[in-house]
Amino acid sequence: MPRRNLIIVVGFLALIAVVAVGIAIAVSRWNRGSRTPAAAAVTPPVTPGRRIKARLFYVGADGTRLAGVEREVAYGEGTVEQARQIVEAQIAPVTEPLVSAVPPATRLRAIFVTELGNAYVDFSRELVMGHSGGSTDELLTVYSIVNALTANLPAVKSVQLLVDGKQLETLAGHVDLRRPLDRNLAWVE
Repeated sequence: MPRRNLIIVVGFLALIAVVAVGIAIAVSRWNRGSRTPAAAAVTPPVTPGRRIKARLFYVGADGTRLAGVEREVAYGEGTVEQARQIVEAQIAPVTEPLVSAVPPATRLRAIFVTELGNAYVDFSRELVMGHSGGSTDELLTVYSIVNALTANLPAVKSVQLLVDGKQLETLAGHVDLRRPLDRNLAWVE
């Protein structure tokens, strides 16, 4: 990624963090100033939110390819929020017989989608630190995320993975992650 684009992405992520802190401070001040403290103790009943069907990708039966699985994920308003919901569902722990290609404890930190359809997805360091290594495992990890976003969101044409806000050369030494990657269904059963 050209240095200018990286600066823009990092600047945008910093702006998001500043806005989030500002909102948190405003909400806490508003809550302290509330004249009805009893209302804070009442929690509304939990109602299931709107959901959509999305195609997510998990390690296939032979362990060398991905299998597409239709699952329900939370609805997100707009491309970025829907992308967030899809990635959160993709990296969430799964039960047998599904096997996730994403290392356990990996967290989504931020996501940004450009007008050109490039998604920049920032993960916690567990994506790299918890990775098992090997070229096939690395390809499955990368394309489970890339394909989940590009297959479900027409506005997303390519995906670049970041870790802790930084561009990666690779996760485990095999897949070049220095640029956004297009959908690749060659890795899907």
